[in-house]
Amino acid sequence: MSSYKILQAEQQGIYVLKFIGEIRLNLCSTLDNLVESITSNPDLRTVVIDLTETDIIDSTTLGLLAKIAMAAEKQSHFLPTLISTNPDVTRIITSMGFDKIFIIVREPASRIEELEEIPVLRASEQQVRDKVLDAHRILMGMNSRNREEFKNLVRALECEET
Repeated sequence: MSSYKILQAEQQGIYVLKFIGEIRLNLCSTLDNLVESITSNPDLRTVVIDLTETDIIDSTTLGLLAKIAMAAEKQSHFLPTLISTNPDVTRIITSMGFDKIFIIVREPASRIEELEEIPVLRASEQQVRDKVLDAHRILMGMNSRNREEFKNLVRALECEET
């Protein structure tokens, strides 16, 4: 039994995503595929991301969430919503500046129905490296703190490309 899962539902351009367990690098291809699907929908209105059952979330996942937020705000002119009741997760997302690109709700949603599990995609090492690099470039673009935090990682990944 896996210790992670991403569930989703969509209706009329409103997406609900629920992340369960440890959401890490191993899900970056799955999540990036989902991000591309959501952001390419011309009817995208907003996204609600439920992190109430998320134990751990890594910076690559945060970069992909930032990508969703920026696309949703650009298309719909509304900030997407993050629901986080885990103080550790809430501290991480606010320290990354997510309170500027998401509405952060610290109470659980009362009803989230008809969510379907997203199948996990496999990816090559190069594909994972490219997604990690892209996610961290997005985080660096959000603010100077993130730029300082991830510059060495991005530089190292860029050197591996050449």
